[in-house]
Amino acid sequence: MRIVIGEDSALFREGLSLLVQDAGHDVVATAADAPTALAEIRRTAPDLAVLDIRMPPDLDDDGARAAAEARAEFPDLGILLLSQHIETRHSVALVASGRFGYLLKDRVLDVDDFLDALQRVAAGGSALDPEVVVRLIGGRQQRSRLATLTPRENDVLALMAEGRTNRGIADRLTLTERTVETHVANVLHKLGLAETSTDGHRRVLAVIEYLNAQPR
Repeated sequence: MRIVIGEDSALFREGLSLLVQDAGHDVVATAADAPTALAEIRRTAPDLAVLDIRMPPDLDDDGARAAAEARAEFPDLGILLLSQHIETRHSVALVASGRFGYLLKDRVLDVDDFLDALQRVAAGGSALDPEVVVRLIGGRQQRSRLATLTPRENDVLALMAEGRTNRGIADRLTLTERTVETHVANVLHKLGLAETSTDGHRRVLAVIEYLNAQPR
């Protein structure tokens, strides 16, 4: 996998670069600011871009805006955003286009999960941090049908939004796959969504689109 890394912290940038190279991937370029990261994406046409949300020059949402531009130009580009804090205003729009992940930076410390997220995003799936999903769900819960979900159904929904398959959800929650199938069916029924595919990415798009349609 060919990867561009955009991160203004030199230490974190080099650490990420070494991590993904040790896993057998090719870091084709690194950048310390959003404009350079976007230029390197255009120059190298990578499979995946890993971008910090807050980068120079403005140290606001420069990385997310660069990601949106890159997605418009390269629809098949995998994009993984990293952040110290939860900022959801760009995640819904980007996840709707697929090949997208959003992780808090401390998740990188769980190397296996991080590398798994890279692979899922590059393969066309999604990888949303559980805390981001909780923020998306919790902020609107009292004004939507999400309030009808049981605690276990909320757990299942969060893992669906991470892009997990039923098997993956079962492993995480120590349940049988048949039990997870029942929970997934209940979640989609309560949200008024018809499950037209067993593919985890399609389910994530349906759930996120539903969340985005709720009153803010």
